Amino acid sequence: MIRSAASQVARLSVARHADSRILSTTIRFMSGQWSNELEPHLLPSALEIVNPISIEESIEATKTAAQDPLRVKEILRNAVDRALLKGSGIPSANAQHEFVQGLTLEEAATLLNLDPKTQPELMDELYNAALEIKERIYGNRIVLFAPLCLSSYCVNSYTYWAFRGENKHIARSALSKDQLIAETEALQRQGHRQLLMLTGEHPKYSFENFLDAINTVANVKTDPCGSIRRINVETPALSVSDLRRLKATDQVGTYTLFQETYHPEAFKKFHPSGPMSDYEHRLQTMDRAHIAGMDDVGIGALFGLHDYRFECLAMLQHAQHLDRTYQAGPLTISIPRIRRADEAPAALSVSYPVADEDFAKLVAVLRCAVPYTGMILSTRESPEMHSRLLNLGISQMSAGSRTDVGSYTKGDISHETELAAQHANENTGDHEERKGQFSLLDDRPVDEVVYSLMESGFVPSFCTACYRKKRTGAGFMAIAKEGNIRNFCHPNSLLTLQEYLEDYSSPETKKMGHLVVDQEKATIGGSTKAFEKKLLRIREGKRDLYF
Repeated sequence: MIRSAASQVARLSVARHADSRILSTTIRFMSGQWSNELEPHLLPSALEIVNPISIEESIEATKTAAQDPLRVKEILRNAVDRALLKGSGIPSANAQHEFVQGLTLEEAATLLNLDPKTQPELMDELYNAALEIKERIYGNRIVLFAPLCLSSYCVNSYTYWAFRGENKHIARSALSKDQLIAETEALQRQGHRQLLMLTGEHPKYSFENFLDAINTVANVKTDPCGSIRRINVETPALSVSDLRRLKATDQVGTYTLFQETYHPEAFKKFHPSGPMSDYEHRLQTMDRAHIAGMDDVGIGALFGLHDYRFECLAMLQHAQHLDRTYQAGPLTISIPRIRRADEAPAALSVSYPVADEDFAKLVAVLRCAVPYTGMILSTRESPEMHSRLLNLGISQMSAGSRTDVGSYTKGDISHETELAAQHANENTGDHEERKGQFSLLDDRPVDEVVYSLMESGFVPSFCTACYRKKRTGAGFMAIAKEGNIRNFCHPNSLLTLQEYLEDYSSPETKKMGHLVVDQEKATIGGSTKAFEKKLLRIREGKRDLYF
């Protein structure tokens, strides 16, 4: 029987959480979490968002269909037609929804059941379909960003990251205001315009501290024209009231929170204690974000904690729920694979390791399933894997990333001395070595990444225009689903690339970049004259021009 213990847990959850829509406010206020709820709200139950039973049934029921070349080719043909707005197989009453224009749960499950080893020809067709969809919607641009870790303090017990509360082998720290400014300046000198600010959950670094940090980063400027134009955030699960405060900063682009694993039993296993151990509360976070007006949200799963097929289908269900309920699916989906981490048992012995071929497959399937959602790849993956997956659906990637607190200014001796003194004052036992959250496989500096992308036919983009022009949430999706978003994003990517070439690139990268910009401007279309005027102004010293 495919109805595992997870199905039984799901059934019990129906009764247990039948009144959760009413009780959540009181419970959250009394529990003393990092973020408490101060206003009443109605939320769907976990089962209304992700249904483990239907996912398991879909995986089992589509195994035969995955062996049928005709059925697989039909699914791929429909996926391309829907994404390209040809209308194949789209129920007219629901055509506005992104997930209808992508794949159904059954279709995605069928593709996930393909075997790369025994079905190479069908795999090639899947990859070709994913690339066609990506090129039509996103073109050849790749958005670049960097993570900025503010604090390594954490009260949660999760068994796959080094920052978990039980790990006594790392020195804990949080950035002071001066240290945060130094980190931001270091990132600006790399050429970054977009950051993902993140922190652990601990009273030593509060939500108030986090809001102050956002304001600090937003106001840091460096020569010649350094500034952070978009701040995305990844925090512990927030209440509606605190999400409203986050929105009120008017500095935040995307609110990101990974479910880590959507499988209820696996979630309980890998999160044995702490506020983060509440599966349903975490899963409801994106609903709270939309209620609070944060309409650009990012979801993700950590691949290796459970069956990758289950996680992909759960993310699809999550996206479907958000699109149905708020007319905007997630702006981004992140797909990190678990990597080794200090004193993290689940990272040292992975329960469900994902082979490279299966990882490539899931990227391609997700691109077909949610064609208008950005897909993010981190520096957990090697440069070789980056090169491969960029042609299968990835549209954003981190570059020059570090995962430890204060690590971007590591070359600054005075700053290192300050951090060392801070660590010495912490009660962390005999261990004073600073370690990141997890190991990285791509340590290339930003300039090398930019050069490599252009060499491979991509346009590196530092664009933040949609957020600043209020093309967000349902408004962004409406433009994207009409096939028009690249009319904004492509010229903006070239303008931000030109800025990078003028201010931060090496001579070799600048030489190649000018060739790329001149070649790509011919593909812009109707806005060519306006683009050339802005491009000329940037080359003359003006900055921050966009459509």
